[in-house]
Amino acid sequence: MNDMAKNLVLWLVIAAVLFTVFQNLNDPAPRDELNYSEFMQDVQDDRVKEVTIDGQMIRGVREDNSNFVVVMPAVLDLKLMDTLLDHHVQVKGSLPEKSSLWEQLLVASFPILLFIAVFIFFMRQMQGGAGGRGGPMSFAKSKARLLGEDQVKTTFADVAGVDEAKEDVQELVEFLKDPSRFQRLGGRIPRGVLMAGPPGTGKTLLAKAIAGEAKVPFFSISGSDFVEMFVGVGASRVRDMFDQAKKQAPCIIFIDEIDAVGRHRGGGHGGGHDEREQTLNQLLVEMDGFEGSEGVIVIAATNRPDVLDKALLRPGRFDRQVFVGLPDIRGREQILKVHMRKVPMDDKVEAGIIARGTPGFSGADLANLVNEAALFAARANKRVVTMEEFEKARDKILMGAERKSMVMSEKEKENTAYHEAGHAIVGRLVPEHDPVHKVSIIPRGRALGVTQFLPEEDKHSHSKRSIESMLCSLFGGRIAEEMTLGFEGVTTGASNDIERATDLARNMVTKWGLSEKLGPLHYGEDENGYPGMAAQQYSGETSRVIDEEVRRIIDSCYGKAKAILEENRDILEAMKDALMEYETIDSEQVDDLMARRKVRPPRDWHDSSFGGGSSADGAADADKPSDSTTVGGPASQH
Repeated sequence: MNDMAKNLVLWLVIAAVLFTVFQNLNDPAPRDELNYSEFMQDVQDDRVKEVTIDGQMIRGVREDNSNFVVVMPAVLDLKLMDTLLDHHVQVKGSLPEKSSLWEQLLVASFPILLFIAVFIFFMRQMQGGAGGRGGPMSFAKSKARLLGEDQVKTTFADVAGVDEAKEDVQELVEFLKDPSRFQRLGGRIPRGVLMAGPPGTGKTLLAKAIAGEAKVPFFSISGSDFVEMFVGVGASRVRDMFDQAKKQAPCIIFIDEIDAVGRHRGGGHGGGHDEREQTLNQLLVEMDGFEGSEGVIVIAATNRPDVLDKALLRPGRFDRQVFVGLPDIRGREQILKVHMRKVPMDDKVEAGIIARGTPGFSGADLANLVNEAALFAARANKRVVTMEEFEKARDKILMGAERKSMVMSEKEKENTAYHEAGHAIVGRLVPEHDPVHKVSIIPRGRALGVTQFLPEEDKHSHSKRSIESMLCSLFGGRIAEEMTLGFEGVTTGASNDIERATDLARNMVTKWGLSEKLGPLHYGEDENGYPGMAAQQYSGETSRVIDEEVRRIIDSCYGKAKAILEENRDILEAMKDALMEYETIDSEQVDDLMARRKVRPPRDWHDSSFGGGSSADGAADADKPSDSTTVGGPASQH
């Protein structure tokens, strides 16, 4: 219920209360109500002193000064006056009530006033209530949410792991606090700051921290809030937003996901693109047009700076680009400490150990890790969160939740054990591969089993040798199935492994220049502006050579992995047996198996299990090999 509706209800209640009070004030003291026969009997018995006749109502006073009321019947009694006078009853009359001129005007105009009030009420509702926003008639108004100076509680102390980005925006805070310091020497603060980086790295949080540190109003809006089905609405919203911001200057406008409205112009046809381009044009004008917007700083965030229009990125609009990347080990430790302040922690929990075990995690991932650990501790009725909960939480995030209700046959479990053992053995023996951290045949997510490789340190680039080793380990599971079940018994479980291996090999040839035959050339595809359409920038003969090179790389890595497994068939069988017995084996048990020693029993959980690292997302994407690999078992993807 908005303010208009609340006021209407309040006035109706007040009117009802006043009506009741005046009714009570107009009513005389309570009287006895007599029927007409009783009244006439009292008159004849000389018990009535006086009466007042008002139409059909008779009010009277008895000899004992008590009051009474009588309602006359509809039948006319012609002898009533004679009877009253014969018994010496004093008879009075009353003039009919006459309304004043104002009362008559009010009664006559009340229906019209009521109609006008209802009409105004519904018009205000359609326009979005008292504030004029949010209704169907307010689509041309800005949807930016304004947070006042005291409403933004976030400061730089709440933002960790992005020290370089904080340094880049620090002078914005100093300018908003003391503009004259910069204007004295003719300096001009950047009108716009573009924050780019992967999802979950803290771009929005950093923008709030700027407003919180500077103690200025903060307008927040998403890029998609500008664009509607009607052409021109988005441009109107941009104008309205900047008009509001100029009244609140100095202030900050934060546009999240600006790529929704700031993409390259001229890429398409139709109303949707015309609306988006008009909105972008208006944004360009407002940021650097004839009318200046001094004191208004625009901060935008995007995951795709490469798709933004060049006019939006030129000096005078978004003068500065701040890259907010994934945190390093020191940054992850700082972020964990920020989130751990809100959760009761065991004394043995060390943020540094957890940070070493989570390379590739963003700030949002680390916040989720702490939350999942707290939930695990709550389920176990613990009073504090221990390192054990963090280990479980990391496994859940990286490999998915355990599917405890899933029942697997012994044959399927054995096949999964062979598959995961193949990944682990090959990954352990090829050069420059991440160490094996854990092998499990417990179903998680879409996978029936998981082999987790964890890097020993953060990696920012990969050599040709390490990528080929990654290809070998991806094929280890399928080769193990083929060796134990024969080609006819190979399952569909390696489908995701094959897909990822093919993407890696193709990128080696077309993007990373790691093919001696094709050399260091880029053979990518150019987007021509139409969704789903791409122009191939090389000849058919080159395409054939690329396919041949991809096949050669795949066949070479497949052959290396097969040779490794054939030489270590005994280890494959021993690891299968260990997985069938324990379901999950850790790095120390893998060490025993690789040394052909008796496998030690599963150790009790302790802190060191977190050392060594973790996978970024469990998969190697199309543009860059992942820092580690989490390989799913059979039927992980069909």
